[in-house]
Amino acid sequence: MTDTPARQHRPVTALARSLPPWSLLAAGAVAGGLLGGTYGLVRTPQYTATSYVVAVPTQKSDTATALGFAQAYGRVAPQLAVLGDAQVWAGVPVSTLRESVRTATSPDAPMVSVTATSSRPDLAADMADAVARALTRHSADTEKSTRVELQQFARAVEPSEPSSASAGVTGLVGASAGGLLGGLAVLVRPRRAAEPVGRQAAVPGPAVAADAHGQL
Repeated sequence: MTDTPARQHRPVTALARSLPPWSLLAAGAVAGGLLGGTYGLVRTPQYTATSYVVAVPTQKSDTATALGFAQAYGRVAPQLAVLGDAQVWAGVPVSTLRESVRTATSPDAPMVSVTATSSRPDLAADMADAVARALTRHSADTEKSTRVELQQFARAVEPSEPSSASAGVTGLVGASAGGLLGGLAVLVRPRRAAEPVGRQAAVPGPAVAADAHGQL
């Protein structure tokens, strides 16, 4: 009974040895391409829209101050105080805004970008504009102390094409990954046993050697 697993494993090992190396590479690339392309077709496309706000110094401030407060506003935008007002204009709960909206700032310009991602292009633009609008309203409450005014620089444009990768791109990525796995399989597969180069010379037994010595 102990020899049964070994006997079952031998045909698989023999088959792996008999296959040419390129067949494993081709099989991995084809399988990976099919899986990647199917994932790209089944997955829901995502759309991305971005709104921009800019920090403007007042008469009692300067550009360096505005740049510093732009960095601060970029960190404040994802907070509950801002998202709580933005949910009213966007028409989505705060949890959706927290998962779908990202902010970014520039070290050279006093500007904050608000980017939203959604499966609906119109909702992505609405969420980005809603967060940008809520951020400017909160900055207006502290304008006298910060001496910096936050204004909307550009509204979000409803995207016409998805930002997520297409089925062709995911298929190529899957084919590359499958080909890499196939190459690894080639490296670790069992090698063929080396065949003997030639027959070794036969060594005479003791009896034959004794008879030959007696004849001499």
